[in-house]
Amino acid sequence: MAQNSEILRIGDLNLFYGQFQALINVNMSVERNKITALIGPSGCGKSTLLRCLNRMNDLIRGVKITGSIKLEETEINDPSVEVASLRKKVGMVFQRPNPFPLSIYENVTYGLKVAGIRNKNKLDEIAEKSLKGAWMWDQVKDKLHHPALELPLDQQQRLCIARLLAVKPDVILMDEPCSSLDPIATMKIEELMIDLKKDYTIAIVTHNMQQASRVSDFTGYMLLGEMIEFDVTKTIFTNPANKLTEEYISGKYG
Repeated sequence: MAQNSEILRIGDLNLFYGQFQALINVNMSVERNKITALIGPSGCGKSTLLRCLNRMNDLIRGVKITGSIKLEETEINDPSVEVASLRKKVGMVFQRPNPFPLSIYENVTYGLKVAGIRNKNKLDEIAEKSLKGAWMWDQVKDKLHHPALELPLDQQQRLCIARLLAVKPDVILMDEPCSSLDPIATMKIEELMIDLKKDYTIAIVTHNMQQASRVSDFTGYMLLGEMIEFDVTKTIFTNPANKLTEEYISGKYG
């Protein structure tokens, strides 16, 4: 893989919750404008690993991290790194949609206003562009000032994506973003992901192997805190190098 195509590089990463080691010597890279999926049984460390990429684990007491996570050339765990600016570059979409109890418009422009943007024309322009980017402008353009919580779940999830797009992240992290959605809504979010990778880099945790095989370019299989195998998705699903990966993919384990 060409060096300049990497946007994130994880090296010898270990994470401890107190005495318990949740991540063990993890190495992987995330390629620019690609979708990277993390798969594995529940409790294997995939969400923990994802949360390391924008320091969400900082919010948990007793966490200790060693090793390296570089966003381009910046070591993100360096004490000099401002977490708020890191999370603007590396945004996150969670399992359940979490729109604010505000209007659709106020949700999308929230981060912009926090950043000090007050010009209404600018806010309107970015809101429209972000909602179009999340494939929902046509559904909501006539009800921008309606409560976001009235939207159906898949549109709430797309609104959370639009809220991220408004602040122009480099990387979008998705932690099982379809787990609360029905199959049709899931398909729409998957199509959106594939469209978004033209402009963004996406890392996704999914419990759904079919989803990983459908949308991702690279896949990492994790087990008990270790990265068992990381490769091109097609290779992982058709010709894995590790027997443990093969057993998981074929349904013998997990």
